[in-house]
Amino acid sequence: MAHYSGKAGQVDAASEVTGVKSWTLDYTADTLETTDFADAGVKSYIIGGSGWSGSFEGLKDGVPLGLAGASVSIALKETQTSTQKWTGSAFITGIHANTASDGIVTYSYDFQGTGALVVPSA
Repeated sequence: MAHYSGKAGQVDAASEVTGVKSWTLDYTADTLETTDFADAGVKSYIIGGSGWSGSFEGLKDGVPLGLAGASVSIALKETQTSTQKWTGSAFITGIHANTASDGIVTYSYDFQGTGALVVPSA
């Protein structure tokens, strides 16, 4: 399992989200047990399907991004270098609004990736 946190990065969900201050990505692969009698009691595995999900949060800047269930193109940017980003299609699975006594409003979003995730390059 890979777990990434983009503290200095940005999220570009169809260019609709601004003010993002952090994001998290979980990119995992299933392991499927294939142990049989020939393995003499030692478990063996193969890799199954992979998937990805995560969240991002930021300051309120305009209206919230769609509704829970909305389909978005997502780019999780690590730096300003155009090739250093994770990209793919995702569904927004949760929207969380938070208001503090200092008047700062933040939104956080949970997402579930669907299809391939394109990983960053150098």
